[in-house]
Amino acid sequence: MEIFFLLLLIVIMAAALGSGFPVAFALPGAAIITIGLAAGTGYLFEGNTDAYFHSGGPQQWLTAGVTNLRGVYWEVERDTLIAIPLFIFMGIMLQRSKIAEDLLVTMAQLFGPVPGGLGISVVFVGALLAATTGIVGATVVAMGMISLPAMLRSNYSTPLATGTIAASGTLGQIIPPSIVLIILADQLASAADQASTLRKNLYTDATGDLQMPSTFGVSGTSAGEMFLGALIPGLVLVGIYMIYILVYAVIRPKAAPAVHDKSQKWNLAFWGRVSLSLIPPLALIFLVLGSIIGGIATVNQAGAIGAAGALIMASYRLPPSGSRMLFGPALVAIAGLVLIAVALSMFEMNVKAVDSAQDQLGIAIGALATILIVTALIWSAVRAIRIEFTLQGVMLETAKTTSLVFIILLGAAMLTAAFRGFGGEELVREFLNSMPGGFWTQFVIVMAVIFVLGFFLDFIEIAVVVVPIVAPILLADPGANVTAVWLGVMIGLNIQTSFLTPPFGFALFYLRGVAPAVVKTLQIYKGVVPFILLQLLALAIVGSYPPLVNYLPNRVSLLGETAPPPRNPQLQLCLEDYVGQQLASSTRTADAVAAAKTLDLSALPEDMRGDFNEGVEAGETALAQMDAIHEAEAAVDAATPEYRPQLIAVRNLEKQIRRLEEERDEDQTLLNRLEADSESRGPLEARVAEIDEEIAALEAQIPDGWEAAHDAFVELTTAEDAARNQYRRAADDAYSGPAEVLAVLEDYDAFVALEAPLNDLRSLMETGAGEADALKVEEIEDLIGEVEGAGDVKSALAKARRELDEDEPDREEVLSNYEDALAEYAAQAQWRADAQAALPGVRNYVEGVIGTFGIRSQDRFTRKQALAMASCSANHRDVSLNF
Repeated sequence: MEIFFLLLLIVIMAAALGSGFPVAFALPGAAIITIGLAAGTGYLFEGNTDAYFHSGGPQQWLTAGVTNLRGVYWEVERDTLIAIPLFIFMGIMLQRSKIAEDLLVTMAQLFGPVPGGLGISVVFVGALLAATTGIVGATVVAMGMISLPAMLRSNYSTPLATGTIAASGTLGQIIPPSIVLIILADQLASAADQASTLRKNLYTDATGDLQMPSTFGVSGTSAGEMFLGALIPGLVLVGIYMIYILVYAVIRPKAAPAVHDKSQKWNLAFWGRVSLSLIPPLALIFLVLGSIIGGIATVNQAGAIGAAGALIMASYRLPPSGSRMLFGPALVAIAGLVLIAVALSMFEMNVKAVDSAQDQLGIAIGALATILIVTALIWSAVRAIRIEFTLQGVMLETAKTTSLVFIILLGAAMLTAAFRGFGGEELVREFLNSMPGGFWTQFVIVMAVIFVLGFFLDFIEIAVVVVPIVAPILLADPGANVTAVWLGVMIGLNIQTSFLTPPFGFALFYLRGVAPAVVKTLQIYKGVVPFILLQLLALAIVGSYPPLVNYLPNRVSLLGETAPPPRNPQLQLCLEDYVGQQLASSTRTADAVAAAKTLDLSALPEDMRGDFNEGVEAGETALAQMDAIHEAEAAVDAATPEYRPQLIAVRNLEKQIRRLEEERDEDQTLLNRLEADSESRGPLEARVAEIDEEIAALEAQIPDGWEAAHDAFVELTTAEDAARNQYRRAADDAYSGPAEVLAVLEDYDAFVALEAPLNDLRSLMETGAGEADALKVEEIEDLIGEVEGAGDVKSALAKARRELDEDEPDREEVLSNYEDALAEYAAQAQWRADAQAALPGVRNYVEGVIGTFGIRSQDRFTRKQALAMASCSANHRDVSLNF
């Protein structure tokens, strides 16, 4: 019966959507009605409202739906959705500013003389509008009204013209900032948590270990990462569109001819118009996306920047040309930005750290700049209010669109709870897991379903209904081990086709509404087909080369202020690959280790000499362990081709066995609850016996040599893990001890400079007393504390200072501790001076290993190292052999 009510849920939802019932009410309505019917039917026929639910009952699943609903807006950690109204405001304001019209006319004049130039200009403008407005309807309508007549007058093929306009108008769904990407990021954040739990359960079932190593975990994503991940694929799609149009124009010149406007003069005035049309939107794109890429702003903050920039751009686009002070707000805002840039580059702008007149000047400049920007925003807002009540209209449209998005999200949360209540998620998981071919078969099926749903559903419904169900299953697969951002971008590219696919593609409706009567609907459908195929080509390119998506988010993360430290477990395999490459390409580290063994360190104290020598020995061990890692890797790689098929076959059998055992346990539980003379016992007992036979048959299919093969392979992977762990310990020791010795030797001059202030304390020690004199001694302690290795001197002086702090100090004890400090200083000064001869050799060793063994001890990666880590971690690494 659970399957019946699951189908009923889908039928009610589909019927409501098909009849034109608002999506926001169709989704939760279908959930509540179906749960109510299931509860009533269960009570009527079974006497139990929970009878027809997969688990739990109506109260639990309605409560879960409400909890999910509250989670959309209530969880403090999930602030991603705040960016939605900001970017919607930005897009609508720019659309009202008629930025599309100017861009289309100017770009058509610029690209016109090129074969297919009008089509290329439409794609170029579509990409720019995607990165600014991101509103599909407005973009398609604007380009359809301006470019389509011009393209038809220039004898462009009608299908090519309509297809180009419709496809270019949908670029806003994948080129950031995009509402689709924000919604997907929000959904995938929850999906990644579920996937992590699924993978932990899989690891426990496979190995018996309750604790899964963090390196096998599933990492989530954020809206910022989604923006960064989608940027390059979006540009790839733009490039594919342009190449297609250019090639089409070369092959069939009459279908996309070059346009030569003889009246067009390529003079200074023309280039001025080009600059005025291009520079402001490009600057806004740079501010919004650049602030995210540079780690300066979060997505929410970037959305605020975009909204403010759109308002200022509207201030000079809304008034008639030639109006008084037309560019006033924009110039004031630019002046404010310039002042902020100057203040940040020349002054310390931390208000809490102001301690000089120069700092106060910097804060004053920053305050003035802020006042200028606020003035520009208020000035722009006043203009937008006065000119046709534009601001009121934009705010109203923003509120409507935001409400639409959020109410659909809330409804989808209820629908998802009902879907899970009737076992839908379990059915989908079992279906996908039963498919031969593993992850890629599952992935292709999911993408095909999303593609087909795009014919009938909007992107929001697909993102909030389908993604929460299928994403955890795909992310949990350890074989593919895909990142959430890659999966999100792939789904985003696929969802983009929902705007183009006949018969319900929204872009087609928008274009049909503004196209001349001479353009037939069939021609529009025919025109978008090549672009749908091009989108699928882009999907294949991005799918086959994950670094197109993963590299940029990794790069920004590793170069940002909050970059993970080099000891991060997720980066260790890439770090060891990098170190191995460095050792293979250069002998500097090996030479440094060999040279360090010949150093004369007799002048050093025994403990420091021991630390250095142990570090050198650890360096030798690390070199040997790197070779051991390569040997262990080679052994695992050699055994993998034979072991992997067995692993896949056995794990599939074990998965089926676990599923049957769960079914048997449920039946056995029901059997235990029945009376001894119940008529239902016979069928249940027969079913339990049948399941036992099926389990025995599956267990018999497990190869006899599986346990031995598994143990042998685990031994190989354990040896590799041991080699890596031994290398990491040796690498840390190879750098840390010698680095401390080097720091002590390099501070020789600073240590010598302590002699005078230390000797000057004698009179204070002989006659001083009380807190004031103790503070003077403490100042010298602080100076000593800044010198590496001078801790013993500081400790002896601190004892003297603590006694001196008394109103009536024990003078003998004060002087005794002071003399101890002087004696320790003299002893250190002697060996520090003698050890200066070894300084070049020690420095040579440390500099030789810092770029290899010393990386893990750094606070953060260098730029070169970070770029190497970003490139390495951008590839998906198969971890299924550990499961």
